[in-house]
Amino acid sequence: MLPESRSIRSTWIKDVLLLTLFVGIWLCAFLGFRPLANPDEGRYAEIPREMAASGDFVTPRLNGVKYFEKPPLLYWLSALTFKVFGVNQFTARIWNGLFAMLGVLMTYVAARVLYGRSAGVWSAIVLSTSLLYYGLTHIVLLDMAVAVEMAGALFSFMLAMREPAGRKRFGYFVSFYLFMALATLTKGLIGFMLPGAVAFLWLLVMNRWRSLWPFYPIVGIVLFLGITAPWHILAAVANPSADGSVWPGYARGLELHKLNQNTGWTWFYFVNEHFLRFTTKEHGRYEPAWFFLPVLVGGFFPWTLFGWQAVKTALHGGWKARREHAEAWFMVIWIAFIVLFFSKSQSKLIPYILPVFPAMAVLVGNHLVEAFQTGGLKRGRAAAWSFIGLLILFAAAVIFMKAPKGQPDFAAQLPVLKPLLVGVLLLGAGVTAFALRREQASRVIACIAGSTILLLLTLTYAAQELDHSSSKDFATILEPRIKPEDRLYTLGIYPQDLPVYLNRTVSVVEYEGEMQFGIEVEPSVSSGRFLKRDDFFKQWALPGTTYALMRTWYYDKWFSGTAGPHQVIGKSEKFILVVKSNSNS
Repeated sequence: MLPESRSIRSTWIKDVLLLTLFVGIWLCAFLGFRPLANPDEGRYAEIPREMAASGDFVTPRLNGVKYFEKPPLLYWLSALTFKVFGVNQFTARIWNGLFAMLGVLMTYVAARVLYGRSAGVWSAIVLSTSLLYYGLTHIVLLDMAVAVEMAGALFSFMLAMREPAGRKRFGYFVSFYLFMALATLTKGLIGFMLPGAVAFLWLLVMNRWRSLWPFYPIVGIVLFLGITAPWHILAAVANPSADGSVWPGYARGLELHKLNQNTGWTWFYFVNEHFLRFTTKEHGRYEPAWFFLPVLVGGFFPWTLFGWQAVKTALHGGWKARREHAEAWFMVIWIAFIVLFFSKSQSKLIPYILPVFPAMAVLVGNHLVEAFQTGGLKRGRAAAWSFIGLLILFAAAVIFMKAPKGQPDFAAQLPVLKPLLVGVLLLGAGVTAFALRREQASRVIACIAGSTILLLLTLTYAAQELDHSSSKDFATILEPRIKPEDRLYTLGIYPQDLPVYLNRTVSVVEYEGEMQFGIEVEPSVSSGRFLKRDDFFKQWALPGTTYALMRTWYYDKWFSGTAGPHQVIGKSEKFILVVKSNSNS
């Protein structure tokens, strides 16, 4: 090995080790800090908890009933983690953190190969400190994993297209197919459709069809189906329709959108959760077509301030020069197609936009390095002053912020949090303004990154203090008291994290929500656990110890005058927990 090659290899090892250490601490240190938030974190922790408890890794269940909305890869990983390390807030979120770390490291590798070492490092910093990427690292969802897997596929494709036929090209294409398979097993058909569409559009724009070969399609098909097909087949066979068929003859005219006990896994998963979710408003997640534009601007903060200039720089020369900037065009097509795809969908949620962040980080990271090399701030001065102005504006908004009506816990935290947030915001603005006087781009960008890190840490603390959606406090009351034979009901609500903290399912009164499908298709399991109000009071009157958690208004209106003797053992501004035992029945 030549000395120069040895030196380059050592910088790769050094960078990867340092980034792993920094990003691991930065993204994972506070994963267990905050209680699980409802409904999403509770749901995506409870499903793998039940998998680990039952040993059934084919059919996902939520509170004991079938739940077919998503594939199981993240459930499997979390279930295995729960079996080895137990169920807690950190283990529930650890795979989110690990995937986020992987996304940052892959972005570093891709940017370094494409644009050099400095671009790789700064692309990693940009991604890991963007507001939404950091925030979603700390929320148990499937979106971080699928975003990283799709990024892995797209980066692999881009790098493969730069290599001649040989081991490197083969390895990159294997990685391309592997990541698409994992993404499909994480969140469904978008896992291969979106990366495939981006690659196709780039080939079309660049007219690079001849250079596509060899792309090892046989290897790709075998690898992709070998990973994705087994679970899909097992799930379809294990959960047929009522007539026993794997594919029910259910898509008959106007009945396409109806769900009942005749529906099997195949129809629900492919038609309801893919086709109908994209084309109809039945899932209740409709937003206007422009919804993702402000999400993108705010979610990629503070680096969106450099985004437009980064795109202009990357696409310098326009259409005629596109082949000279093929990699940059790939990133722009990646961003544009995914934004347009989800904007067209009738179902929109903020995390859907996350897959574009690695591509944006590469463009901005390379742009920042070019600014460093020029030494001046011609291309970054406006962005830096915008950052300062926004921090001052945010500080003013915090000063005048008031707690929503009926939330005394929120109001009680404001006297502590407001000075803290205002201080951090103004400190960041001041430090960045001081750095601007030196006319050195590297110092200004470092101040922006440092200010953002401090702000995100402060917001992490604030979120823990202000988020009261968790039922952990009530689980803490119940845990030392409740016995396996005791009955536990939630009335009019289903706090999704309660079963996680108590390590048991709960019975639910006057509420179905997203469990409706599972309740209807398996009445033998759901009967006696999902009750109407009158049936609940019949069970409430039975001998034994019974606990019930409900909203305070439900208690005042429906419960207190009907339930007979009972004891209130927990109360918050929204919920109340009561018990009836043999001694007071």
